[in-house]
Order: sequence, then C-alpha cells, then structure tokens
Amino acid sequence: MSKKNKPDQHGFVYSTDPNFKYEEEQEAKETLAPALQNLRVWLDSKHRAGKAVTLITGFVGTNDDLEALGKKLKTFCGTGGSAKDNEIVVQGDQREKVLQWLLKNGFARSKKAGG
Repeated sequence: MSKKNKPDQHGFVYSTDPNFKYEEEQEAKETLAPALQNLRVWLDSKHRAGKAVTLITGFVGTNDDLEALGKKLKTFCGTGGSAKDNEIVVQGDQREKVLQWLLKNGFARSKKAGG
C-alpha cells in the first residue's frame, strides 16, 4: 500500500481535493460559570435495554470539569453513571434530585419548556 492511501492520525485515508486540510474541532478552553450553563435534564431509555437513565446535556467546559460535575451528581443521587461527550448519564430516574442539586449549586433554570 502506498503512503498516499494510509490513514493519518485522524482516520482520513484519501481526499480528492488537493487543497484539503484537516481542521480539528476546538475543545472549550474554559468552563462557563454555573449561572451561564444551559443544562438540560431529561429521562432517556433509548438503546439502553429499556433501563431508564437521567441525561444532563449542554455542558460547556473542559472534560475535567464535566467529570467533576458528573461525580458530584452521581454521589448526591447515590447511583452510578458516566460523564463523556459533554453529557452526564446518571442511572435511574433521578430528574428531581439532579434538578434540585443543580439549582442549589447556582445553575440557572432553563427558560425553555421541556428542560
């Protein structure tokens, strides 16, 4: 296989555009203040074998801060979960507890319905 057809570090194998240049997505450098975060909390069971989880999405900030917030929420709810891809997953229907914790810790309530 020639070097031209080998995948690069980003997974691209070949481009027909001679001016093509891969541009990485820029990760958020700073975490927004809690009052400025536009977090959405909802119940989801899709692709989870029918088990319900509470999703918290819309976090803007570093992965370390996302994981720290996820850990605090999971500890408060007394359940497991994960934090990745700007999304926190807390096992079970914990919407009321999560919303209570977020409001108590300075996160603003969303103005939009369904949040």
